[in-house]
Amino acid sequence: MKNNIAKFSCLMLFLVMAGCATSQGVRARLEPLTDDSGWFFLAPDDLTLGTHHTRHAEVFGKYVKGTYNYAVIEAIDKVQATAMDGGGYFTGIKAKPTESPIGYELKLFGGSLLDPPRTTSYCSGSSYTAFIEALNRIDPRGASRLSPERFEAMRMQEPDGGRREDTVKYWGKWNDDGYGSQYALVQYSGMGVEVLPRQARPGDFMNISWKKGGGHSVVFLGWLVNDKGEKGLVYWSSQRGTNGLGDAVLSSIERIRNVKIVRLTRPENLYTLDVDQPVKRKIPGDPIE
Repeated sequence: MKNNIAKFSCLMLFLVMAGCATSQGVRARLEPLTDDSGWFFLAPDDLTLGTHHTRHAEVFGKYVKGTYNYAVIEAIDKVQATAMDGGGYFTGIKAKPTESPIGYELKLFGGSLLDPPRTTSYCSGSSYTAFIEALNRIDPRGASRLSPERFEAMRMQEPDGGRREDTVKYWGKWNDDGYGSQYALVQYSGMGVEVLPRQARPGDFMNISWKKGGGHSVVFLGWLVNDKGEKGLVYWSSQRGTNGLGDAVLSSIERIRNVKIVRLTRPENLYTLDVDQPVKRKIPGDPIE
C-alpha cells in the first residue's frame, strides 16, 4: 500500500513539474526540417500583412513548426520589432560612421557581437541577425558551451570596433560577395546543408544573384503564383524598397539569374567548428525551374 502511495505521489509530482514547464513556455526540442518534397507556394491569406509586421511566426511559421526553421522565423519577429518602420537601409564601407549590418546591439548567448555604428541595416546583416537570434532560441544555455575563440569568430566587428572585412571568420564569410550564407553555414561551420529551389521552405537562407546588378541575402518565406501563372518570391531582409527591414514580394522571378539556398540543420556544430576552415568561393548557383 505504501509503495502504491509513493508511486502515485511521484507521478503527481512529475505531472505538476511538467505542467510548470509548459506554463513557463519551455520549448520542446527542435529538429532539422525534412519536409521538402516539392514546391512550397504561399496561400493568398499569407500575404495580407504588408511590409512591416511581427506576425511571421504566426503566418509563415505554421508551415515549419517544431524545426530549426521555425526558430529562424521567430527570430525575424524579434529583429523586425527593433525597427517597425524598417529602420532605414544604408551601405557605405568608407562612410563615417561606417555602415551597420543591423541597427541594434546584437548578442549571441548574452555576448555582444556588434556595437552598431548606425541604426540602419543592410541585407546580409539582417539575415545574419536572424540566424544569430535563432541560435539564441535553439540553445538558451549556449554560453556555457561556446569557447571564447569560436565566439570571437562570430563577431561582426574587430576587437577595436573596426569593420570586420569580408572572408574573415564567420561573419566575414556570410557577408562576402556571392553566396555568403552557403560559405558560412555549409562550408565553414557544417551547421547547414544546401537545398534546391523546389525544396525551399520558410526559414531557409537564400542568396539571390540578379541578372543586372549584384546580389541579395534574404530569409526565404515562400514562392507565389502571379496572375499570369508565373512564379514569384516572398522573402524578408533589409532593402531600400522597404526602408530597411521588411517583407519583400517579387511578383515575378524574371529579374533573378540564380539562387543558392541553405538550411540550418546542425546548430550544435557551432561548438566544434574550426575557425580557420577555408571555403571554396567559386561555386555555381541554382536556377529556378
